[in-house]
Amino acid sequence: MSIALQIAKKACALQFEQLPPEAVRWAKVGILDTVGVTILGSRDDSTRKVAKIVAPASSGSSLVFGFDRTVDPLTAALINGTASHALDFDDCNNTLGGHPSVPILPGLFALADQIGATGRDFIAAYVAGFETECKISLGVNLYQYMKGWHPTVTIGIFGGAVAAAHLMKLTEEQTAIAISISASMAAGIKSNLGTMTKPLHVGNCARNALFAAMLAQESFTANPLALEHKQGYFNLFNGEGNYDIAKILPRWADPLDIVSPGIAVKQYPCCASTHPAVDAMLELVREHGLTPEKVARIESFTHSRRLEHTNRPDPVTSVDAKFSVYYAVSRALVDQRVVAEHFEGDSHRDPKVRSIMSRMTAAPYSTAQFPAENHFGAELRVTLKDGTVLTKKVDQPHGRTSANPLSAAQLKEKFDNCVKGIIHDANVAPLYETIQRFETLQDTRAVTKLISSRETEYRGMAA
Repeated sequence: MSIALQIAKKACALQFEQLPPEAVRWAKVGILDTVGVTILGSRDDSTRKVAKIVAPASSGSSLVFGFDRTVDPLTAALINGTASHALDFDDCNNTLGGHPSVPILPGLFALADQIGATGRDFIAAYVAGFETECKISLGVNLYQYMKGWHPTVTIGIFGGAVAAAHLMKLTEEQTAIAISISASMAAGIKSNLGTMTKPLHVGNCARNALFAAMLAQESFTANPLALEHKQGYFNLFNGEGNYDIAKILPRWADPLDIVSPGIAVKQYPCCASTHPAVDAMLELVREHGLTPEKVARIESFTHSRRLEHTNRPDPVTSVDAKFSVYYAVSRALVDQRVVAEHFEGDSHRDPKVRSIMSRMTAAPYSTAQFPAENHFGAELRVTLKDGTVLTKKVDQPHGRTSANPLSAAQLKEKFDNCVKGIIHDANVAPLYETIQRFETLQDTRAVTKLISSRETEYRGMAA
């Protein structure tokens, strides 16, 4: 039996009635957070540029988040997928080594707007897709990540395709074909991190995952052995000897990945690899009343794998700044917070922040600082002008796992801050409350109905 069919059988068997309460709760957290960051991301230039090209010729019943405009499902998945990742504010997962919800939810919402879906069916599809991408990741990561692939999309596409197939109630065989089709559409390279192309990776992934499921429903053909074939996904993306198929299925739903290690909800709208260092700086600010005027030098230590794409001492654009540990840490010191407006316009050129960045170095930490298996820590050493040295270590950023979650109040605050000023004010509280009872919805269009915007067309889009 092919690997694709084995995964399909597991995914198709996963139904809402089998989900533990924690899985349903965390699914609603993922939905809330992704809806919020997608609405906020709808105002990013990357989203607007994509929408300007693909939306005018499209019509259909699937909502473009942040606008009072509907298009066909594939176009909606592309635009909303781009928006969901535009700010790098979306959730993460340690097993995937990337962002688990955005390859799945933009396609699911686009599909549900077209065909209709209950909240229970939607959640079951989301969890099935989440489990698929994470368990495949067990067999191929972190090798893919280190090789230069963007696992959010090169692995996440399978989660998106399985989720769509699940919501469409495809057979096991059709779902397996959707997986095989997806293998030919997996794409995304890390050299484009820090540019608009990174969120476009997710937009294409969300669209192509949904497209794969739609094609499978139409009896489109693909090689059932597309994953394990000698010229298939595993050998091409990882290379012989750099993956382990045997790791994929034994831990299926034991536990469900959405429960443990769970969803890492971001506090800051920048690359997650900068977050532990930002947490450390904010703790120093709170504990010692640290201000820029007191600081002579900052030494930052993060894991080598994370420093590889955040070692950017001179970010040249606001998007580039999202991947600069120098900028994120310095901004945390200067403003005592890190928020969305710090990555807009020319904020990355702020002279006060640049002054701190010039006093900062970044290096990988050693096993004397953190255990070898810890990829999520950071240490800051801050030398003050009077010679005092302050240090702070963070083992992992707050909210990184379900064992270290953000509070309900923090989740709501983030959501409110994302959507206010974009959707109609009267819809903010009802949208939050509707997502809190998502599993009771008879039609998930009750959610997208509330995502109506102050902006009815794509006016003012950047050329």
